Amino acid sequence: MPSTRIQLKIEGRPVWAEVSASALTHNMRAIRDFVNPPSEKRKTPRKVLSIVKGNGYGHGGPQVARILEKAGSDWFGVTCTNEGIDVRRAGVRKPILVLTSFWPGEEANLLRHDLTPVVHRCEQLQALDHAATKRSSRKPLSFHLKIDTGMNRLGIAAADVECFARQLAKCKHLRLGGVMTHFASSEAFAPAPQGQQTLEQEQSFYAALDRLRQLGIDTGIVHMANSAAIAARPESWGDMVRPGVILYGYHPGYDPPDQRAEAERRLPLKPVMSLRARIISLRRVPSGAGVGYGAKFVAQRLSVIAVLAAGYGDGVHRSLGNGRGCVLVRGKLAPIVGIVSMDVTMIDVTDVPGIEIGNAVTIYGTDGEHVHAANSVARGIGTVTSDLLCAVAARVPRIYLA
Repeated sequence: MPSTRIQLKIEGRPVWAEVSASALTHNMRAIRDFVNPPSEKRKTPRKVLSIVKGNGYGHGGPQVARILEKAGSDWFGVTCTNEGIDVRRAGVRKPILVLTSFWPGEEANLLRHDLTPVVHRCEQLQALDHAATKRSSRKPLSFHLKIDTGMNRLGIAAADVECFARQLAKCKHLRLGGVMTHFASSEAFAPAPQGQQTLEQEQSFYAALDRLRQLGIDTGIVHMANSAAIAARPESWGDMVRPGVILYGYHPGYDPPDQRAEAERRLPLKPVMSLRARIISLRRVPSGAGVGYGAKFVAQRLSVIAVLAAGYGDGVHRSLGNGRGCVLVRGKLAPIVGIVSMDVTMIDVTDVPGIEIGNAVTIYGTDGEHVHAANSVARGIGTVTSDLLCAVAARVPRIYLA
């Protein structure tokens, strides 16, 4: 049954996002099975750390974390302490890794809610150790170390592991639970330099791990693989993988582009979210008449223009305006015309038979047998899928379907 035929009770403005728990569960389990192939006999299966930062890529961080925990996720990744607290308060019990670490003064909250920080500067160790002394537990506080291997964003330099080891030795209340790095271009397989960057990062990371171990430090859980690396770079899987956008049903873009088709074949995914709105107005516009701000669209024929109850204030990307994007309505694609407004969007439904006020429109996602994929929408305007997904505003209700 098409999703738009389900009688959902939407109060207020008729714009909403449907989130499929079954699709999310499918993707989680597909990823877990993919990185633990039967042919590879590991003593301990690889763990999956589900990235639920950015409000779960727009799907609702605490809500999707609960679904993913039931599906078997071992860890969760958030950006900051407050995101971690929201996930924890939703009832999630599995470990939560705070990827961009903590700001001075957050240590007590971090520990109170049993969140695992990432340390990306050596001087953070002292503050964390001091906070750990105030706990009632005598068990050392676990943290993960981030090593910068070439992205030049966050993490200690690979050459600074000796300095890190000296600082850690002074911290009697801390324990290194894992070591990580982040790839800058794991989706790039074209010739150098981008095509070589991931291999160079891997080599730098493994050299840093070897040095830590030579210094007598147990590196714990080793993890580096993001979505593209999970799908296409099995040598980077380590002890744990960190799926982001692929959890939500989409492979990232690859260079060369045909790599995406291969990734989709190896690891089939299901889109999790469908963003929908209803038609709130229909208008016959004569040839030569302008539509919307600045009359950027001028009808070339007698046209039927529908107005959707959703705009860029809801998550309809403004770049989709004036023919660059389209929406799915009654099984057909209808172009977006004019400039996308904050609260409404206009579409040309002249060629859609049987159109009526109240018809549900899929801005992206699935509608029965039809799919209007968010990644293809994103490619059409030169952005990434996550940009669209994360743009769904807080005022848009999320409806969680089985």
